[in-house]
Amino acid sequence: MSSKQLCGKIIIFTGSGKGKTTAALGVAIQAAGNGQRAAVVQFLKGGGYTGELYSARYLDPYFSIKQFGFGCPIAVEIQSGEALCTKCGQCFRENRNPANHFAPQALAYAQELMNESVDVLVLDEISHAIKHKLIELEAVLALLNGRTPGMSIVLTGRNMPPEIIEMADDASECRVVKHPIDSGIDARRGIEY
Repeated sequence: MSSKQLCGKIIIFTGSGKGKTTAALGVAIQAAGNGQRAAVVQFLKGGGYTGELYSARYLDPYFSIKQFGFGCPIAVEIQSGEALCTKCGQCFRENRNPANHFAPQALAYAQELMNESVDVLVLDEISHAIKHKLIELEAVLALLNGRTPGMSIVLTGRNMPPEIIEMADDASECRVVKHPIDSGIDARRGIEY
């Protein structure tokens, strides 16, 4: 068995603090930088203007990212810096609407990527999809159990189910010590998105 086959792990970034997605993206970028294929599946995210979406083209063909969520109607303006998020909440409402089937589509896409033998698969915000009963915990456990020995899977989101944490090889909890939003500083382009 090669060392590549031995290195696959289940990694979790959870907690109420910021940095979970950023940490997971770091793992994926490190893998891509080492010539491994990394894929990010973003559950319940569809803003369309986050920096990671635009940076993916620089890491092609080793890094890919796909969002499954409601697209922001002013995403182009936000990305260009002409507008800021209005905090209307429409994206959160639509992302959690079971009729949109965003989370089941994301899970099915993750399964397709597993069949294509990616080296690192990031399931970003998957715990929210489970919490809101948009996908079943058992389906996620089956996906984790179905990975090849060399594949690493990174899962993010608050309130990660204990059953998933139990399966993990590495679990980290992010917590806020201090954040600019507490001082009235809104999300910043290039830093938070």
